[in-house]
Amino acid sequence: MSEVVTYNRDGSVGVITVNYPPVNALGHAVRSGLLAALNQGLADAEAKVLLLVCEGRTFIAGADIREFGKPIQEPVLPEVMNQFENSSKPVIAAIHGTALGGGLETALGCHYRVALGSAKVGLPEVKLGLLPGAGGTQRLPRLTGARKALEMITTGDFVAAPQALELGIVDAVEAGDDIREVGLAYARKAVEEGWPVRRVRDLTDKVEADKGSEVFDEFRAALEKKARGLFSPFKCVDAVEAAFTLPFDEGLQRERALFSECMASPQRAGLIHAFFAEREVSKVKGLAKDTPVRDVNSVGIIGAGTMGGGIAMNFANVGIPVTLVEVKQEALDKGLGIIRKNYENSAKKGRISQQQVEERMALITGSLTYDDFKDADMVIEAVFENMAIKKEIFAKLDAVCKPGAILASNTSTLDIDEIASATARPQDVVGMHFFSPANVMKLLENVRGSQTSDEVKATVMAVAKKIKKVGVLVGNCYGFVGNRMLHKRGAEAMALVNEGATPQQVDKVLTDLGYPMGQFAMSDLAGIDVGYRIRQERRNSGEDVPLSWLDKLAEQDRLGQKTMAGVYRYEEGSRKPIPDPAVDAIIEEFRKEQGITPRQITDQEILERCMFVMINEGAKILEEGIADRSLDIDIVWIYGYGFPAYRGGPMFWADQIGLDTILNAVEKYYDELGGDQWQPSALLKKLVADGRSFGDL
Repeated sequence: MSEVVTYNRDGSVGVITVNYPPVNALGHAVRSGLLAALNQGLADAEAKVLLLVCEGRTFIAGADIREFGKPIQEPVLPEVMNQFENSSKPVIAAIHGTALGGGLETALGCHYRVALGSAKVGLPEVKLGLLPGAGGTQRLPRLTGARKALEMITTGDFVAAPQALELGIVDAVEAGDDIREVGLAYARKAVEEGWPVRRVRDLTDKVEADKGSEVFDEFRAALEKKARGLFSPFKCVDAVEAAFTLPFDEGLQRERALFSECMASPQRAGLIHAFFAEREVSKVKGLAKDTPVRDVNSVGIIGAGTMGGGIAMNFANVGIPVTLVEVKQEALDKGLGIIRKNYENSAKKGRISQQQVEERMALITGSLTYDDFKDADMVIEAVFENMAIKKEIFAKLDAVCKPGAILASNTSTLDIDEIASATARPQDVVGMHFFSPANVMKLLENVRGSQTSDEVKATVMAVAKKIKKVGVLVGNCYGFVGNRMLHKRGAEAMALVNEGATPQQVDKVLTDLGYPMGQFAMSDLAGIDVGYRIRQERRNSGEDVPLSWLDKLAEQDRLGQKTMAGVYRYEEGSRKPIPDPAVDAIIEEFRKEQGITPRQITDQEILERCMFVMINEGAKILEEGIADRSLDIDIVWIYGYGFPAYRGGPMFWADQIGLDTILNAVEKYYDELGGDQWQPSALLKKLVADGRSFGDL
């Protein structure tokens, strides 16, 4: 008998217990142990009903990620589930915590399911570029019907136990917190009442009701927009449809064939890399696990604009009180009004209750004085990119804030050390770069200054997790990781348009790669004035930043979506970018002023110049130690800039293409175009010479 799965009997109930910390994942020992325990229970004449229950904090929470990329050992999960389903004795799954992926498939292979009210179930395989491969696409729709099964499987979203009961996924939801006792009580009832074996595969009512339904075509059409470029969501639909068009055993075969197609897809490799990378970024190189973390029970925020308001919402959402300071009452009232409107909109969509709206608003206090920061554990400055203003603010904070308070800047480009120089406590100063909209975007790019203490580094990473962000700790340089690479891409995109491409051609190449929007549509979303201010700041500091036609747009008050006109024009109530002949004329005039004769530019050149310049810069970022690992860069770009997760991030994508291919192109553009951005990275050259990849670092 496996050590991680045991069998014993409690009266007339045979109890199969899984104990494989931390999440009872379906590793080889668990799979083989489940079969052995099942056979022991079937051979136990005194056991009338079998109960499957898990120790620890959760039911089976999915596959064992330690086995990813390795050959699967027998028995495979579909075989285990078939034997459970074909048991001659009723088998009951008792669910607590989460039953996810193969965990839910295991429960669906049982004959009855009881759950604690706090439990959640789901089939999130699509998020790894896969589909449920142990009968989930065939059994779930027999319980829920086609539409709900498609929703759960194509999104990977979890369902709470009460809703799972309504949908028929579980048969009972019980109060209490001792899942073994709840399961035993339910199993004893099954014995007393003589419940029969009830196999999910034999349930046909929902299948018959949805046969011939248009729901499958509806989902495919919706996925063309929501899952553009993705492979596995469409295969999920094909698999679920098989439950309605094929006998059960043939449906299982179809599911396995589609599962194998997903396994062979490059997207699976990219998504699994992103999955592991997201977990790895929390482990900061050189930062001891036992580094003390400061308490952050109250937060101050300077600036009630779009960024400041969004940042405030992150803290209020998790119960941390916020003091929001503005210079003028009018600006403060406007900012608080927008926050309330955002919460009200969430309530209208059913995401939070009206009571939660009021609770969260009550946690946000407006103020016009820095004196109200005197007891704050952390203060985050969120004003526009101007070094003089930021230094003035930090000097004031230094005078007002208590010792040990963390002073953070939401700057997206500026030198954290220079900001810290305005204080007598540079060890407490750090960058916390949120992404717009700050209450939605998952990335938090934490920036360490040269004197930022380890305590502060550990604390801001812990805060990221607390407010449900993916925190990445990076070094201090112009633009840090994300914007440093973005600005190289942006400059190249501008050069391509100057030379003859159109903004929409450049954007289409990027969206075809999988970005949700292109360079110029993104500029319109962020606001043309944001980049304009950054360029002006650099010019004011003495940098040679050439003038551009984007500057002309800003000076004409074409600031993007917020003014209904930027690089593109916009219609009322729509965010769809529409090419504008007026912008074409501005670009044409700019070319004439610069003496540029436009030429035809291929999509391949656009792809190479926009993407390979980023890869080269990413390599320099690694050389300089601004990012510790290539996966840090990948996560910054996936969660901060919409790089398609199924491509694994820009550095992973570069490894897939081949670093020799990229280096050859970089050297070619350096010869043709010149410029520091095309100076080949020494690290890139060394990796190619050694036959290694970024992933090997």
